[in-house]
Amino acid sequence: MSLINLFSRLSFRSSVVCPLGSRSFYTDKYLPFWTTPCLLAEPLKKKKRIDPAIIKAREERRKKRLEKQIRRLEKNARQLKPIEECEIPLVLINEKKERQRQVGTINVEELEKRVLLEKKWALYKKEQHLKDLKMLDRIAYSQQKALDELRNVSEELYQEAIQIDFHLIPFESVGPVSTPAIENYDTPDGDYQDISKKWD
Repeated sequence: MSLINLFSRLSFRSSVVCPLGSRSFYTDKYLPFWTTPCLLAEPLKKKKRIDPAIIKAREERRKKRLEKQIRRLEKNARQLKPIEECEIPLVLINEKKERQRQVGTINVEELEKRVLLEKKWALYKKEQHLKDLKMLDRIAYSQQKALDELRNVSEELYQEAIQIDFHLIPFESVGPVSTPAIENYDTPDGDYQDISKKWD
């Protein structure tokens, strides 16, 4: 008997079907076993019967508790949250007498002198403001007159003159500051901690 006759009943399966090896021989249909995970379940407990009076009492207590919370919220709703910046610290209240200055009385001549000085200053600022307005009007009139003359000469030059100069935008300037800069000043570096109170 040849080898072909001996193994005629065998079937060839690939490794995709059989996970045991890359190539295996079987004489019967491939029937793998599958197991389910262990759930460790237990039967449900029977619901206990509760007296309807107990259920009603619980609902009443819950209702009263909610009403109490609502009343407390309505009572506190009229109270505004305090602003610490607007409240005077107790330390300053205690030191009020120590910090209070004794201002001397001012005679009539000094009062009149101060009033006249304020009036002169107000008049000076008014004249300065009027001069600035006149100067701006004069500059605007001169500019418009120059543009009109340019338009009479050449329309192309006029259109170029009224275009926006993008080299001036954005404009940045460093103006005068309140205090002069401190040389070799080492700026403090640290974390900012918000210590303000939280109000619910």
